[in-house]
Amino acid sequence: MLAPFRISLRTLLRAGNLMAFSDTFSDGDLSYVATHRRSSLFTADIERSADLLSDRLSEKRILITGGAGSIGASTLRELLKFRPRAVHVVDIGENPLAELTRDLRSQADVPLPPDLRFLPIDFGGPAMQRHLKDEPAYDQILHFAAHKHVRSEKDVPSLLQMLDTNALKLDRFLRWLPLYGHEGAEIFAVSTDKAANPSSFMGASKRLMEHVLFASGAQGAPRRSTRFANVAFSNGSLPQAFLFRLARRQPLAAPEGSRRFFVSLRESGEICLLAACAVPAGHIVFPNLDPATNLRPMLEIAEGVLAHHGLKPAYYEDETAAIRAVESELANGRYPLIVTPLDTGGEKPYEEFVGAGESATGVGLEEMSGIPYEAFPADLPAAIEALAALRDDISRDVTKTDVQQQLLRVVAGFRHADSDRSLDQRA
Repeated sequence: MLAPFRISLRTLLRAGNLMAFSDTFSDGDLSYVATHRRSSLFTADIERSADLLSDRLSEKRILITGGAGSIGASTLRELLKFRPRAVHVVDIGENPLAELTRDLRSQADVPLPPDLRFLPIDFGGPAMQRHLKDEPAYDQILHFAAHKHVRSEKDVPSLLQMLDTNALKLDRFLRWLPLYGHEGAEIFAVSTDKAANPSSFMGASKRLMEHVLFASGAQGAPRRSTRFANVAFSNGSLPQAFLFRLARRQPLAAPEGSRRFFVSLRESGEICLLAACAVPAGHIVFPNLDPATNLRPMLEIAEGVLAHHGLKPAYYEDETAAIRAVESELANGRYPLIVTPLDTGGEKPYEEFVGAGESATGVGLEEMSGIPYEAFPADLPAAIEALAALRDDISRDVTKTDVQQQLLRVVAGFRHADSDRSLDQRA
């Protein structure tokens, strides 16, 4: 009789992104499978920047939007170490927000500020406007709310929602700040590596977000951003999906020829903390990861996850055959791994942080560099207005080409990798 395959509680917790946050990476830490690092890349930069971080955060009032996601929650945990006076966490996701609340209030070693609030509201909706009206001025605003999946451009309604969340709502939110006394707040927003030479609407929407962010600071208010690598085993990530597939006895699937940069969850919080508080204003910063050594094939990550659980890959191309083979492969210490072609819309085979026409410079940190933001496009206000009209006029037939034409006004180098296949058609 086949012995039941068991997956550990630790792995299930990681799959649900409820992992513990420690100062060291154990040998069993799954993040090593993706990053090949046993300790944080940014420890020295955090230590050297401690006084500056304390000056920017200690006894300050901080607003975090989209703060219950993987990166936002990790950043929250890092900044709490510097003892701010007030932290208000906004996220439309009730369940992750509730779990974040329980988790923080259950940890003895996390210093909590006197005014710590978790608000289940939309950062771009009327409730947010009311909140800004009622609150004293914030010192720091950290923005994480986003649609981050390339698969979200699969159809026009999903694409318009992605543009609304990633750029149009942010434009509205930033316009509210001076109306209600928050014009002096330093603002940081997370971008993505896909904003460099974008091949997807998602990447183009985040490049548009960068323009919106820095245009709002044209009068001198500090603005900063970071282009991110993939966060290993974070919510919605493919490595996390590997854990879910194992837990549910379903085949793993990974694209052949796709290489990605990875940082750990802890590193993601450290990157954001440094980018928000320890670099010159007006920069988009990114981690100094070497493409030759740090770009990891996704297929290798899947193989590493299987090895971590004592399994060898059994490669398949046919999804149905792989689904049917789970139990028989497990009987021999193997697990089905579907190898898929990289042929879905918007996908790039590799990642990059610096786009065409941009140049990187030092920002005073050992493990991070920055791109000085130049002037925002003259057509930005008109493009924002036109995209909002596409979103709002439901009597009009809107195509992806209509959206692309508006994005091309302000996103130089946008070349959409079109395909009739979507990630939603894959396991």
